[in-house]
Amino acid sequence: MNEPELIDVLPAHRFDEAALAQYLRQQLPELGPELKVRQFQGGQSNPTYLLESAGRRYVLRKKPPGKVLPSAHMVEREYKVIRALAEHSSVPVPSVYLLCEDESIIGTAFYLMDHVEGRIFSHPALDEMPAAERKPIHLAAIDTLAALHQVDVEAAGLSDYGKAQGYFARQVKRWSGQYQASRTGDMPAMENLMQWLPEQVPQRDECAIAHGDYRLGNLIFAPGEAKVVAILDWELSTLGHPLADLAYFCLPYHLPAGVDGLRGLVGIDLRAQGIPSEHEVLQRYCLKSGRDGIDDWHVFVAFSLFRLAAILQGVYARALQGNASNADALQVGQRAGLLAEAGWRIAQRGNSGVVA
Repeated sequence: MNEPELIDVLPAHRFDEAALAQYLRQQLPELGPELKVRQFQGGQSNPTYLLESAGRRYVLRKKPPGKVLPSAHMVEREYKVIRALAEHSSVPVPSVYLLCEDESIIGTAFYLMDHVEGRIFSHPALDEMPAAERKPIHLAAIDTLAALHQVDVEAAGLSDYGKAQGYFARQVKRWSGQYQASRTGDMPAMENLMQWLPEQVPQRDECAIAHGDYRLGNLIFAPGEAKVVAILDWELSTLGHPLADLAYFCLPYHLPAGVDGLRGLVGIDLRAQGIPSEHEVLQRYCLKSGRDGIDDWHVFVAFSLFRLAAILQGVYARALQGNASNADALQVGQRAGLLAEAGWRIAQRGNSGVVA
């Protein structure tokens, strides 16, 4: 449980702070004469900063410097979805103040939002919490995910936020392309998944606001209760299949505990530790979202592992070029192979290999 670590702005991510302060004073009358800027350590893509002025705290997210993969790092989309949810739903998101697409201010587009106080849990094992408090935290996360998926896309003004049909096939194609663009060596499991996944299009196409990176580490919980007060990091959000979000949240059930950075639960006695099983999580989601069951769960889990492997491979490739925003990026990239192998194992086992 932690506030993300704050560091001095990394040399690669510095910008003209005086120009930013001048711009923000025109937009936000409440801004004070001093502006203190620090960077959050962690997060692999869009550099994120804490701004402090006149006793108030704000968060700024911007695109990274340098050359980035096409369609990645779209802070404009993050701003759009957060603002829509704040105005048209009860889904917990930070208040947003402004989007600046004028790159002359600090070099790239950025947006500004409220800093939300609370607790962030980086690992689903929740070691820092008493056992009795662990299940309520997991279930609150699932209830919030179900609430997000219930939002009426049209009423929220997001019907143009993505294509309503064919999300799964498009995502497989997109992440295959991103992987190919950032590959650094052979990864047979990825090649196998890239052939297998296009043949597994879900029987029932569904459309919801899909967060794309929904996990405990991207949620802020109220200081004293198992209640989500903000969902963070909307960079990968789009209109998509809700079960892709659910499978991504459930990835820890398919990854080994004790491997640095994987946040896995395999090998932990879940019942003894007070952590709900994958089956309980799926039941809770079905209850809260009005579903009577889940088909082809193994396909969504394999897809989520494939997609995360592709993302981590991109982080690794950027680290080799020297512009990833996390000092641990090189290690992160090396985990891509582990994820791809887990995905291919699940794909080969079929529905018998997962709980649904």
